[in-house]
Amino acid sequence: MSSLTGGSYPPTLINDQEKERLVQTIKDWSIANGLAVRPAIEDPDGILAINAPVTLFPSPFPKTCFEEAKAIQTSYNELYSRISQDEEFLGSLVQEVAGGDDFIANLWDLHLKVKSQGGYTQKLTLGLFRSDYMVHQDNNSSLQIKQVEFNTIASSFGGLSAQTSLLHSHLSQTEYPLLHSSPPALSLPQNQSTQRLAAGLRTAYHAYGPSSLNHPTCVLFLVQDGERNIFDQRHLEYALSSSSIPVFRLPFSQILQHTRIAPTPDRQLLYSPPPNPCLTFEAAVTYLRAGYGPTDYPTPSAWQARLQIERSNTIACPSVLTQLSGMKKVQQVLATPDISVLSKFTSSQQQHDALWKTFTNIYPLDNTSSAGQLARKLATDPIECLKYVMKPQREGGGNNFYRGAIPKQLEKIPEEHWGSFILMKIITPPPLSNTILRAGKLEHGGVICELGVYGTCLWDRKGSGEILHNEEAGYLLRTKGDQSEEGGVAAGYGCMDSVALV
Repeated sequence: MSSLTGGSYPPTLINDQEKERLVQTIKDWSIANGLAVRPAIEDPDGILAINAPVTLFPSPFPKTCFEEAKAIQTSYNELYSRISQDEEFLGSLVQEVAGGDDFIANLWDLHLKVKSQGGYTQKLTLGLFRSDYMVHQDNNSSLQIKQVEFNTIASSFGGLSAQTSLLHSHLSQTEYPLLHSSPPALSLPQNQSTQRLAAGLRTAYHAYGPSSLNHPTCVLFLVQDGERNIFDQRHLEYALSSSSIPVFRLPFSQILQHTRIAPTPDRQLLYSPPPNPCLTFEAAVTYLRAGYGPTDYPTPSAWQARLQIERSNTIACPSVLTQLSGMKKVQQVLATPDISVLSKFTSSQQQHDALWKTFTNIYPLDNTSSAGQLARKLATDPIECLKYVMKPQREGGGNNFYRGAIPKQLEKIPEEHWGSFILMKIITPPPLSNTILRAGKLEHGGVICELGVYGTCLWDRKGSGEILHNEEAGYLLRTKGDQSEEGGVAAGYGCMDSVALV
């Protein structure tokens, strides 16, 4: 049961009829309102959809921690906008990890190619960020948020998260009062992640301005082939389209087929829709929901396609340097207490201290620093390793190694490449319970919740570094069984949830 509610919540469903009614209501509401994903089965006609995995009840979450995470998001937006503009800093960290991480090396090489081929023409960069946290319960039982990671590319589930909050709000008004163990009135915060993320894209679109070539302008979503999480993305698209902004989806693998760079000094990115290639749109904003991992770059032409985006005048979300700022190595260096990296990128002591409070213990795995040598001992010790997670420089679920798997994984990696990983102390959340509806089946038991807070930020990367737009943009709550290591919903580990403040 939940230690945050004294064991009284969530309520126990006492019979099959209660379960069946609640489950059927969730199924129907979810499909009717787009809280859905494509199934992981062959669907050549693209006509199938299933409920996104979701909790039956919103999970309890400490109000003070929730409010702190939301309040600090604009500071995180500002921090990462500044980091992305410091080429020397990023380059030094890339050098430390690139030897064991070809993907990071290739991203940096992409940046160098842009510089050698006339440089960047677009001065603006857009970030749609998400900072992920867990509630840490220390020995004194005090609760505090600790950052798991900061996402700088393809920060997903904003569309589904808003719908999950609406689902739980609907259930609290219509279904929960009918239960034998009806819960007390719930404090369910409003979640406008869809509209606020779309507002960030809309701000960048208007900042781009009209086409000097007299083309209509558009927002281009770059997506993965066979995307299962399509409805999450569609919610953002529809929010933009309702503002009369043309939005197009283009598979990452087809960039070179349907876009070209105009032969002008500004190098505008021109897009021709496949159904009517006679039409030409100018891509004011290009939003990457692909390109965050090596599997999106199976051939040299995929890297050439990303280079085309970076060299063009489109406002990239994110730019390659912004993507690189999301390296776990950046997070580790910021959280290192004996160097003043965080101070370099913060504007006040107050901002520095507020950010610092959210950090947990993170170590390098190099063989030159004292912290790295300590981490190597911890990571290879069969007892000490049980307190840690080892992470590569990667975004997306399913990449990490936990506890006892760490020494076994390090045995497979040449020691000179260990520095491409970081070692993070595992965060200990308070015990919670809930019931998850996944693929029509109920899973009940202990759960772990991870809060993600979205942020949108538009800044001038060529000149003053001025921030033109900086907002917190709603939240995501992902929940998984407490025996699961990974939490990615799309990767099949976690589920959608929402917050009940306590």
